[in-house]
Amino acid sequence: MKRFLYELSESWKIAVAQMRSNKTRSTLTALGVIIGIVAVTLMGTAISGIQVGFDKSMAIFGDDVLYVSQWPWKRVDDWWNFRDRKKIKTEYAEPINRIIAATPNSNLVIAVPTSSLLRSVKNGQSEVSNVLIRGTVSDYLITSTFDFNEGRFFNDVESRGGANVCVIGYDVADALFPAESPIEKSVQINGQPFRVVGVISRQGTFLGLFSLDSIVVMPLPAFQKYFSAKSDSDILVKVKDKTRLAEARDELIGVMRRVRGLAPEKKDDFSINEQQALKSTLDPIKNSIAIAGLFITGLSLFVGAIGIMNITFVSVKERTREIGTRKALGARRRTILLQFLIESTSLCLLGGFVGLGFAYVMCTGIGQAFPSFPVRFSLSLVVVSMVVSILTGLFSGFAPAWSASRLDPVAALRYE
Repeated sequence: MKRFLYELSESWKIAVAQMRSNKTRSTLTALGVIIGIVAVTLMGTAISGIQVGFDKSMAIFGDDVLYVSQWPWKRVDDWWNFRDRKKIKTEYAEPINRIIAATPNSNLVIAVPTSSLLRSVKNGQSEVSNVLIRGTVSDYLITSTFDFNEGRFFNDVESRGGANVCVIGYDVADALFPAESPIEKSVQINGQPFRVVGVISRQGTFLGLFSLDSIVVMPLPAFQKYFSAKSDSDILVKVKDKTRLAEARDELIGVMRRVRGLAPEKKDDFSINEQQALKSTLDPIKNSIAIAGLFITGLSLFVGAIGIMNITFVSVKERTREIGTRKALGARRRTILLQFLIESTSLCLLGGFVGLGFAYVMCTGIGQAFPSFPVRFSLSLVVVSMVVSILTGLFSGFAPAWSASRLDPVAALRYE
C-alpha cells in the first residue's frame, strides 16, 4: 500500500511538471474538455430549469382538481367529433353541486364554473392587449393555486350581484399602474369600468409560451353581461382525496351524464381533464428535448476526449526513451500505466474546473438576462461535472497508457 501511494505521489509530481513544461500543449488539450464541460453543465442547468418550469406550470392546474371541458387535453385524431359536441355551460355547476351534496361519502367537494376569452384592458392612455378575461364565482379560490400580492378576491355578495369589480394579474397591474397601487382604481374592459379589488402575485409563464400574469378575473354575472359571446366555459371540480382521483373521475363522469341527460347507450359528450393527463402528454416532448441535448453535449465531450487521447499518444512517442530508462531501472508496468493515466486525468480535471467557472459565469448571466427562466446551478451539477471530467481522463488516457506500459525497455532505449 505504501509503495502504491508513493507511486501515486511521484506520478502526480511528474504530471504537474509535464503540464508546466508544455503549457501551450496542455492549454490547447484542456480546451476541448473545457468546452465539453461548459456544454454539459449548461445543458444540465437548462434541463433542470426546464423541469422546474414544467413542474411550476403544471402546478397551476392543481393535482386535486378535475376539469369538465368540451375538448380533451391530449391529441385526438377524430377532432371533428369533439368539435360537434355541445358546449359546456356554466349553469351545469348548480345541478352538479346539488348532486354532490345529496351523495353520501362523495369524493367531490364543489363545482366552480368559469368562462374565458381574450380582450384588451385599459387605464387612461395605457393599454394591455390579449389579456385573459375570466368570469367565475367567489368559490373559485377553492380550486385555484394563486396568492395575492395585495388586496383580496371578490366576495360572495359581489359575485352573486355581478358587481363591476375585478382581480388583475401582476403583469396587468405593472403595465397599467407602474408607479401606484391599483387597489380601488378602475380599469376599462370593453368600454366598461371595473374597480380593482386585488392583485394576484406573480405566477410566471406557462412552459415559456405565454404569461400567466396577463389575466383579469371578475364575477361571472358581470362577465356574462358584457362578454358572453364566443367565450369558452369549463367546470372546475375540487376533489376531496387526491389519492382517489380515479374514483373521483368516475363519479364525476356519472354526475355529468345525469346533468347532460345522456342515455346509457350514448357516449360521453364531454371530457374530464386533469393535471396528470396533461403531464403525460407533455412528458415525452420534455424528455426528447433532454435526450437530444445530452446527446449533443456528449458528442462535444467525446471530441475533447479524442483530442486528449491523441496528445497522450504523441507524449508517449516523445518520451519513449524516458519510459525505457524507467523500466530498465525497475519501474513496473503498473507504474507506467498509472503515470499516463494521472497525466490525462489531471488535464481533464483542470479543464473541468475551468469549464465549471465559465459555466457558472454564463449561468449567472442567463439568470440576469432571463429572470423568468429558472436557472439552477446546484452542487449535484458540480459533482456530476467533476465525475465526468475524471471518467473522460481515464477513457482518453487508458489506450496510450496501456501502450506505454507494454513497451519493451530494450527497444525503447534504442528509439530515436
